[in-house]
Amino acid sequence: MIKCSSAEANFETHFTDGKHQGVCDAPVEKGGGGAGFGPHELLEASLAGCLNIWTRKYASEHQIPLAGITTEVSLNREVPGEAVFAYAIELHGPLTEGQRQELLLAAQSCPVHQTLSRKISFQPMTAK
Repeated sequence: MIKCSSAEANFETHFTDGKHQGVCDAPVEKGGGGAGFGPHELLEASLAGCLNIWTRKYASEHQIPLAGITTEVSLNREVPGEAVFAYAIELHGPLTEGQRQELLLAAQSCPVHQTLSRKISFQPMTAK
């Protein structure tokens, strides 16, 4: 679970999972201080990070010589009623074309990709 707390600055918000900490904020042009990632950037980072980790894990488990990976994600919210996550994966290392295709296919099964592909609903927890 992530817990967010407001900071003194306008919209600056600190978040934690109890072990790690981060900062999100609204951009300056929207009244924030730009002191951290924007909330939509955190969604992009979640998917990009998961694609990266999951693909590296898959390569390791299948003895595929992946030397590194770069992932990029962009969230497009311009289409009414739809959120489109566009992503790019750059694989590094002495990979065959078959291994590249296998890794790109495996990336699609990363847990965050799977979660975002499901029907999503929201349920308020009891306020304190």
